[in-house]
Amino acid sequence: MTEPADHPLVTAVKPLVDAMGAELLDPAQAGTEDVVLAWEGADVIAVRLPQLSDSLDHILAAMERRHGMPLAELDRKAKQGVVRTLEARGAFAVRHGVETVAGALGVSRFTVYNYLNRDNAAKGG
Repeated sequence: MTEPADHPLVTAVKPLVDAMGAELLDPAQAGTEDVVLAWEGADVIAVRLPQLSDSLDHILAAMERRHGMPLAELDRKAKQGVVRTLEARGAFAVRHGVETVAGALGVSRFTVYNYLNRDNAAKGG
């Protein structure tokens, strides 16, 4: 059998695991909260999912990379787009999510709530 790091399943899921900020483990090290991935009936690798707050940090970092600059340097319209994207990804269900996003955008919590309310009003909700 190939080594787990060279296994096609590991190769396939590694970009997703990295994007989520998760960690790959040997299946023998997996705890009850970890996800064990099998291939043709054999356990290959385990994935330890990050805490939700860590996921939000990874999402914000990825958005900065995509925009090519710190989120705080974006214009108002771009910041509103970031808030819409984060809302769709559940960022505001995380404890202190609004505060974390406000800090990353360089705006107040009130401004983040305004962006959310403006977007929800535009949707008719």
